[in-house]
Amino acid sequence: MSGPTADEYRALLTGALGEAPDADTRPPDFRTLFTPSSHRLALAPDVTVVRGARGTGKTSWARALADPRLREVAAAAYMMPRLRDVEVVTGFGRGNDEDQAFLDKWAIRELVDSRESAEEPWSFKDLWSAVVLKALGTPEVQRGSWPERIRWARENSGVYGAALRRADRETRERGQTLIVLFDTLDHLHPDRRKAEELLSALFEVALELRLTTGALRAKIFVRPDMYDSTPRNFTDASKLDANSAELNWSSENLYGLLFHQLGNHTGAEAEKFRAATGTWRSENGRYIAPVELLADRTRQEEVFTSIAGPFMGPDRRRGRTYTWVPNHLQDGLGRVSPRTWLYTLHKAAELTCERHAAHPYPLHYGMIKDSLRDASGVRVDELREDIGWAALAVGQLRGAQVPMEPSAVRFVWERKALQTEMRGMLERESKGSGPRDPEDPYALLDDLEKLGVVTRRPKGDPDGAVDLPDIYRLAFDISRRGGVARRPAR
Repeated sequence: MSGPTADEYRALLTGALGEAPDADTRPPDFRTLFTPSSHRLALAPDVTVVRGARGTGKTSWARALADPRLREVAAAAYMMPRLRDVEVVTGFGRGNDEDQAFLDKWAIRELVDSRESAEEPWSFKDLWSAVVLKALGTPEVQRGSWPERIRWARENSGVYGAALRRADRETRERGQTLIVLFDTLDHLHPDRRKAEELLSALFEVALELRLTTGALRAKIFVRPDMYDSTPRNFTDASKLDANSAELNWSSENLYGLLFHQLGNHTGAEAEKFRAATGTWRSENGRYIAPVELLADRTRQEEVFTSIAGPFMGPDRRRGRTYTWVPNHLQDGLGRVSPRTWLYTLHKAAELTCERHAAHPYPLHYGMIKDSLRDASGVRVDELREDIGWAALAVGQLRGAQVPMEPSAVRFVWERKALQTEMRGMLERESKGSGPRDPEDPYALLDDLEKLGVVTRRPKGDPDGAVDLPDIYRLAFDISRRGGVARRPAR
């Protein structure tokens, strides 16, 4: 069977990538769940902390771990049979009514904000201990309110250890591992310092589980900047680093994800794609791509060139499509969100259909550039949802040109009263946690750099000129000489 025509490829790209899973709105799908080689360690039951930026798969993996069918996919793909023998309970995150220990952001913020007025003060460690006890099914904390559970945990600290030992013994007798999941931790509290105090206590409780039991584990999905900035002043804290992993996406992983989505779509176009790209293996209706399509750059470039052409223009001077696309989707830390990656190619296919239907390749290079602008808008919307203060700060630079000296950024922020607006935002909104020091513009720049929203020239110089990666710069309408234009030329 011959490969798809240009029109068939466009139909496949729009259909398959339009269904790309977004764990914030729907769970991962059995067919489309992708298992990049670099994520294997993150799924290991003994790994306590999984660091990942927005859109890198934290919530997808948290939900996949909680789903027995998707755990089986991961167990097979990563040759990790232990994943078949785990019980998973959500401690904090996007849980549901069946999650024994589920604690949502509204409940935790009410608890934290009322703590100072409590008759008997309790610690954040007491809070997480109560969550763990509920996850273990400890009878004394199954009923009642969360304040009552926390009070019981505080007043019965000696019983806590006995409860852990009993649950550990019973779990090992069943031949299982019990994992308590913690996700969406950037929504713990809008006050960054309180959020970090909560995180620090959670890290301590999680590490104690790891070090004192054989079958009870916590798995914490957290943003890298929050992990790095959270104080860890407790015994054996350094061992957290040895029990951590990071969700990274290499270019090979991104292209593997793309081809996996195309090969697992329904219809004749997907069948033609599989036939044209090697020998795919079928497992219960889920197709596994040949290894060279997942990990060999030369083979990946051959296939992508058949989709997008070799160059980002009429000749090689504009760059090769295979490297140009992921490079221009990177944030300031070199990370690419797989969600943004798939959205960009989906949008490029749509625009090519609308404007360049006779183009010999399925994707037109100009439409890839235009789709980058749309992807930037999506990425900035995500930033507003998750880290509103960062979007506010960069948004005040609209119309400027980068690189900018830090003093020039400070001047703009002072002229537009950023600190006043930010204080109001943090008081009235509950989107993520705030910056460490909202009053210090240079501390704000440092926080933005750690988030990957801004970069410095020269790279790594704390006093260097401020720049923005395209994935943020374009939607904020900030120009750069010689860079991708903010708006398409008409």
